[in-house]
Amino acid sequence: MSIQLVAVDIDGTLLTSNREITPEVFAAVQDAKAAGVKIVIATGRPIAGVRQLLSDLQLNEAGNFVVTFNGGLVQDTVTGQEFIKETMSYEDYLDIEVQSRKLGVHMHAITKEGIFTANRNIGKYTVHESNLVQMPIFYRTPEEMHNKEIVKMMYIDEPDILDAAIAHLPAEFYERYNIVKSAPFYLEILPKTTSKGAAILHLAEKLGLTKDQVMAIGDEENDRSMLEAVGNPVVMENGNPEIKKIAKYITKSNDESGVAYAIRKWVLK
Repeated sequence: MSIQLVAVDIDGTLLTSNREITPEVFAAVQDAKAAGVKIVIATGRPIAGVRQLLSDLQLNEAGNFVVTFNGGLVQDTVTGQEFIKETMSYEDYLDIEVQSRKLGVHMHAITKEGIFTANRNIGKYTVHESNLVQMPIFYRTPEEMHNKEIVKMMYIDEPDILDAAIAHLPAEFYERYNIVKSAPFYLEILPKTTSKGAAILHLAEKLGLTKDQVMAIGDEENDRSMLEAVGNPVVMENGNPEIKKIAKYITKSNDESGVAYAIRKWVLK
């Protein structure tokens, strides 16, 4: 069966090291669209951090979809209609926030409206995330978070501090949540049922596609679920060596327009 849907990660995959879309990637995406193939951005970012990319790639037209929050939200790029929306409870927030203090690691929670932190000394990686995804930061005490619709939470800190915290995470956290490391300084904590893989399979089913008609392109641990879920997993040459082990195909690096290479070689063949 021919590939009809391609799910594409952003950082380290779609974008170059300079956070740019190459002309080759743009052209390949347009050719895929013209051939009737759905190109779906699948990212840990919130929708605010994706809108410009959707516009740049002309994916903000009727019939297009986007997966954000690592699968926590799937929506139509034009109408904003939500097909999947996973959220975390206030009890989840409190447990994760208290644990961050025990572990000595910075933490923030993300809603569709912004990034919320209870850290008076706001971590530099919270500021980094705010700039990256173009969302405002709000300081709120834990007591003020009871009515927030939280899509995901993150432990963010210097890599050595974060790794030390990960080593001491209680086992019950792994039973209750989907926990993925998306960067050396980012640990994402999501509802147990939330993943890029689950979101992509749900969308494929909605479109009447089998997993063999779906390709996913990624580079990091937070892409594992969608790479394992689809019939055609593609990992970037610059990808995590452990993630490469589950690839059906290895494409060129993000700085060599690897997404374009994958689309042309295995989709538009």
